[in-house]
Amino acid sequence: MTPLPSTEPEQTRPRFPLEVVHQAARMYYLEEATQAEIASRLGVSRPTVSRLLTQARAAGIVRIEVVDPFEDESQALGERLAKALGLNAVRLSPVTHPATLGQDLAAPIAAAVRDMQLSAGDAVLISSGQTTYEVARAGMPPLPGIQLVPTVGGYADPLPRFQTNEITRLAAQASGAFPAFLFAQALPSAAMLATLREEPAFQHVTNLWGRARGALLGIGAAPTSRDFLARGIPAASEALTSAVGDVCLNFFDRDGAAIEFDGSDRLVRTSRDVLAAIPHAVGIAVGAQKAPSIVGAARGSLINELVTDVPTARAILDLFA
Repeated sequence: MTPLPSTEPEQTRPRFPLEVVHQAARMYYLEEATQAEIASRLGVSRPTVSRLLTQARAAGIVRIEVVDPFEDESQALGERLAKALGLNAVRLSPVTHPATLGQDLAAPIAAAVRDMQLSAGDAVLISSGQTTYEVARAGMPPLPGIQLVPTVGGYADPLPRFQTNEITRLAAQASGAFPAFLFAQALPSAAMLATLREEPAFQHVTNLWGRARGALLGIGAAPTSRDFLARGIPAASEALTSAVGDVCLNFFDRDGAAIEFDGSDRLVRTSRDVLAAIPHAVGIAVGAQKAPSIVGAARGSLINELVTDVPTARAILDLFA
């Protein structure tokens, strides 16, 4: 009678001797033998060969590397873009997709964070926006011992992309950092702002802004092109019609000059001066429609590094052609 297949969970099945695992892996990956040939030579079943190869990968005997064939080209493109924008560094993802944006940007963001040379207790700022929201969900590198800090108010905004405390919480949870929270609207009343400025918790966050070593900053598109803005931002304001984007609710024109509107002095935001003083202010944005926004952010010294993808980098360079 043929025995039934095992119903034991994979983790409870016996592991094979490493010399057998190595032999199967060598035959399969180096000699290019088929699994049927390996089964015959080792005197085992084909399913056993599959399990041997799985164990070889899990044990590190086999290491699979996927090499980007355009890596050298991408590096050269990033260097050209950094020079054109006057940035300290540009790191590129080969391509991004809205459904996997956080994962697609994870590698260049991790590289940017490594270059920050962070130590326990350092502060890193994180802004609101769709891109940083996706990064917080799926693209954060390890940040143990680091204080993660929101850059703008917006705790009561109905859209997740503008809920700064939630973005900070998600990013901290994914990275092992510990979060600070900012319980403030993006545009509070004058009376509320005066009260906030007396709050120790509010003062703690704004003090962290001034000593941050790094920042992960979404770059917003032109306000006139967006379906939604953060709650309280007057979308119909004539002043915003010439804005090509914003960083931390600091709106700017194509040359990077500040654009203010009636009431913008009450915005709870990390100021342009503070952003300009951060050693590693990393702008994060993708999409050809963001090209003018990225240029303006760089010209306004709101960012000094950039994470984007190859198509966006080419779109930006086309503006200089």
